[in-house]
Amino acid sequence: MTLPTFRRPILKVFLQRLREPRRALQAVVGPRQTGKTVLVRQAIGELNISHHYASADEPSLRDSSWLAAQWEVGRMRAKDAGRAGAVLVLDEAQKVERWEETIKRLWDEDTASGAALKVVVLGSAPALVQGCLQDQLPGRVEVLRAPHWTYPEMRAAFGWNLEQYLFFGGYPGGADLLPDEERWRRAVLDGLLETALARDILLQVRVDKPALLRQFFRLGCERSAEVLSYQKMLGRLTGAGNTVTLAHYLDLLSGIGLMTGLQKHAGARVKKRGSSPKLLALNTALMTSASELSFSAARENREVWGRLVESAVGAHLVNGLPDGVSVLYWREANREVDYILKHKGRVTAVEVVTARRRETLPGMAAFSAEFHVHKRLVVGGAALPLEDFLSSPPERWLTP
Repeated sequence: MTLPTFRRPILKVFLQRLREPRRALQAVVGPRQTGKTVLVRQAIGELNISHHYASADEPSLRDSSWLAAQWEVGRMRAKDAGRAGAVLVLDEAQKVERWEETIKRLWDEDTASGAALKVVVLGSAPALVQGCLQDQLPGRVEVLRAPHWTYPEMRAAFGWNLEQYLFFGGYPGGADLLPDEERWRRAVLDGLLETALARDILLQVRVDKPALLRQFFRLGCERSAEVLSYQKMLGRLTGAGNTVTLAHYLDLLSGIGLMTGLQKHAGARVKKRGSSPKLLALNTALMTSASELSFSAARENREVWGRLVESAVGAHLVNGLPDGVSVLYWREANREVDYILKHKGRVTAVEVVTARRRETLPGMAAFSAEFHVHKRLVVGGAALPLEDFLSSPPERWLTP
């Protein structure tokens, strides 16, 4: 399998890093089914460099001795290759017990011995991989993100139009199963969602109420792009739980790139636990795969289609914006701005117009009157076409 042309910018950056003589541990992170393994295999193929690939993505956890054994194979490959060196690829390394300590120890040993071994860590739990590695090896880890596929990527790969992308989302693994929608749903639910929940959360973190976690996730997808208090969420879920538990579950789901909760903009600071989150599915396929509505029925339902549009806009921002940019929302009484972008003191307000909502924008006017807004962006309706917005890199809306 070859990485599609539109993902080659990521490949280009990765190749450049591997060609550099200096040693730096590479971390390629992103949700499941975004092409991380394909990217690394293609890069190694283009460089024609000796390598060893090992995956810890198994139902049972590996231990640190397994990780050390894989590292030794990489060292042997590097020694045999001479000055050209070798690459060790560790897929889902965070599933190994005490993996970060083991990697630090082995990396420091290679630094001292001058081993010509470059190491790449792949992970579908971006927050875990990135955070742990940078804590253990500060200044020696370079992170490359592989987010959910965008509308231009799905269009280039599968010829999808805008409506298909809004409903079927950025999930390439199930695209070849269409037009059989039932097979596509099973592929998303079993191959993507259930695998992510089981392997990336339940096998890694103690979760006392797995059924509640799954209920909460389904609720988040049903109410995506909606501000919902934790108390209201608890009222819609069965089984004992509390607001702290739900906030923890939201952090876990955000950490594996499935769903997040945007915080409320509050001027110089961001209200976190004290405010209700705006739930947001980070791939609209997660919303529609669990729904009973077909593609054609969803297009006729103004409420459902409007929610898909609003979620797609938010997901495009969260998935595509670089670290250091905050994506928030704002609401006071019945006035709301869908998305607020904060970066280096600059504020961009983004409002989404859909068929399910009135086209007047009292929220934008009220927010602009209270805060200094550098850019106002209205997506949909008579303003910026949704297709143009989803076809543009979101960094574009940060510039003056």
